[in-house]
Amino acid sequence: MTHSSPTALRLALRLADPETADALAERLRPELMAALTERLGLSQESLAGLLGPDAAALRAAMAEEPEAFLLRAAAAGDPEVARALWSAQYLPSGQHRKRPVKDIPGLLDALMAGAGAADPTDPRWDEEGGLVPVFQEEATPVEVVAALTGSFPQLISYALGRLAPNLPLTAALDACTALAHLAGGEVFRAFVRAVEGATDLDLGHPELLDLLRSAAGADDPAAFLREHRPAGAPTDPAMVRALLRARDGFGHQERPEAVDWDLVRQEHARYPFGTEPRPARGFRPGNPLFTLIRWEGCPRELVLEAFRTDPSATARSAAELPFETLVGPEARAGRVPLEEVLGRGIRAGWLSAERVLTEVTPAMEVLHALPYDHEPTRKAIGALLAPLGTDPVNWLTCYARLGRARGTVAELIADAADATSRQKRTTAWPRRLEAVFPATAPEASRAAFLSLFGCASQEAQTAVVPHFDPRAVQHLLVYGDPSPAVRDALTAAHGVAAPASQAACRSLTPEQLQHLLDLDAPQVDAVLFLHGHIDQRERERMLAGRLRGGGTRRVPDALLRTLDEVNLGHYRHWLVAGLESGDLGVARKIVGRLKLQTPAARLRLLIAVWERNGPDGVREILAMDRLPVALRRQTERALEAPDGLEQLRARLAAEEDPAKLIAYLTTAPSYAADRQAHKLAGDGIALPWPALIEARRAGELPGRLATALAERPDCPRELLLELLPDAPASGHDDRTWVRSALRRGALTPEDLLDHCGPAREALGRLLRAVESPDAQADRRGIRHRAAALATAHLGTDVEAWALCLQLLPTFAGSLRELMTTAGALMHPAV
Repeated sequence: MTHSSPTALRLALRLADPETADALAERLRPELMAALTERLGLSQESLAGLLGPDAAALRAAMAEEPEAFLLRAAAAGDPEVARALWSAQYLPSGQHRKRPVKDIPGLLDALMAGAGAADPTDPRWDEEGGLVPVFQEEATPVEVVAALTGSFPQLISYALGRLAPNLPLTAALDACTALAHLAGGEVFRAFVRAVEGATDLDLGHPELLDLLRSAAGADDPAAFLREHRPAGAPTDPAMVRALLRARDGFGHQERPEAVDWDLVRQEHARYPFGTEPRPARGFRPGNPLFTLIRWEGCPRELVLEAFRTDPSATARSAAELPFETLVGPEARAGRVPLEEVLGRGIRAGWLSAERVLTEVTPAMEVLHALPYDHEPTRKAIGALLAPLGTDPVNWLTCYARLGRARGTVAELIADAADATSRQKRTTAWPRRLEAVFPATAPEASRAAFLSLFGCASQEAQTAVVPHFDPRAVQHLLVYGDPSPAVRDALTAAHGVAAPASQAACRSLTPEQLQHLLDLDAPQVDAVLFLHGHIDQRERERMLAGRLRGGGTRRVPDALLRTLDEVNLGHYRHWLVAGLESGDLGVARKIVGRLKLQTPAARLRLLIAVWERNGPDGVREILAMDRLPVALRRQTERALEAPDGLEQLRARLAAEEDPAKLIAYLTTAPSYAADRQAHKLAGDGIALPWPALIEARRAGELPGRLATALAERPDCPRELLLELLPDAPASGHDDRTWVRSALRRGALTPEDLLDHCGPAREALGRLLRAVESPDAQADRRGIRHRAAALATAHLGTDVEAWALCLQLLPTFAGSLRELMTTAGALMHPAV
């Protein structure tokens, strides 16, 4: 069996009916045990003890998630299995890198609980190499926590020695009670004497040692400790664990489901959670207090204490930030990153947009940080803008003063609206700038003003936009999403330059793009052609002079000048879009800039020019001396003939004859076959797909050419199906043509089942296609089809199933053919 056999085994057990699957599991027990050993990290001996002789249990283990199985194994209470789990590495589902079993959440707790449910006095726990001594030698502080609620007295005493200073009093007391209960009075008294005699051991709670001494003198130490436990002081193990992980610096711990903030306060008063970094696993050290302030509901005093230590880090980390931190001296000194706080706080509801606008400074930073997709915030800003009204001077003054304003947004607006102010009023757009191509996002004052302006009333916007500079017009149209009325006001005031500047963006919405195209404005079309995200058909329409509103025109000079700027290394096809335009200006640009590589492309261009401009237009193109000499001479003779245009059309038909194109593609050296296809496509020549399909069936399509064709997004499904049986191995490479075809829906996972080979590769592809997030087909439907296919050919014959799996690694055909072959070999026709 090969490395893919575990996947095939699991799939076979899922496809077969339960009774057949159980029989198959028994038949393939050695292979299944080997696969489980590799997946779970446990020896076959351990697995045999856990699974027993039942084949159904073996099959269930193959189908079960590894984490669930290993948690159940930990709870079994077997010392040998427990020791194996401590050091085992398992393979999580869907991953290719193993991870330590003991890192599975809850596994160490399950180990300790399983030992208690079984027999914690079994000597195998304590023998050399057993779990108890290994745990004491290797456990990290976070792993040691599991011992506190376990069933091993020696591990409880060990954990207390390591963790007591960091434990809440009730948690330490509960562990001592458990120790006394499990170990008995004499062992407990020995523990207390050891604590008293240890000079390097600090329990962290002075009252705890006194209580332990008293308990040691009692007849029943456990009962004594239970009796003296503080009333009404429950200790949630999850809460204790989270606090310990925070204290030990284990990164950003998740908030426990129920946080006892009174306990947090008590622990902080007893032993403060510091803000200094602690060594931690991973890439970043943990900061205990900064871990706590990330939890929703963290007491205000803890957040403020962290803030006094590091305002910037606290602002970024705290789940909630007291408002005074946004208006205090640290904020005024720029030590509070408002962009990290305001949007998050306003959306979550612990900050008020109204209060932020009227109290937080400086105005520009506040405007950059506000969440403009939050409707209550937009309403608050809109209400604040009312004093500016529709007076352009107010708005221009607001913009002019924005960059220097140190006060609040409310103060900025009030100042700009005050016509009696002694400060100079602004009547024209300051620092006027032209639009840029392609468009770039606004920055600094322009970005802040655009955000503010977007919350104004439509009446105010309509009144002010005639006073914008060209750059502001472009920013508003591209990034501001104005209403149609405001957009029309911009165009009325600034002319066609306004929509032309908007066209210089590749991320316009479909509605914006539709509006710009419908204008049929030469300046707008030119910018869209060069900078817009339009498809090839639109470029063909523009270069043919066809208007969206109907009719045609000579291709404008603005668009012709744009053709000189096209980067041919990346966008050659933009010029090729004009090959059949016939417009003389377009033809000149194409012939002047492109070296057409195929006779068919040259003939198409000349025929289109003749049809639109007559023989004189063709003579003008020939006079450029950019076409091959033989073609020029032949065309010149045709120009003198009465049927010259028909002669060119006949020659074009001959050049585009599928047989000739196939010969052009297939006679090239194998290393150049894909280049030939690229040349045809680069010259706008449609590939002869029906003829290519027939060539494939006749075995006349070279492998490299076939791959190049399959990678094309216009490759028809029929040819893809023909190529599937010989598709190259893909591994986990998403760049192969099979994966691309699956993504765009040209192929379906069912096609892999029926056509793709070899079978082992088809199986891997099929599973990845079904399990990937972008799978195009219903996963359950594919499994039902595969199960029906397997049932039809293999039925309930266990030997046929086993033969199918045996043939899989080397079978060259599809999965369907594999099942058919295995069934036929086991049940030959009479």
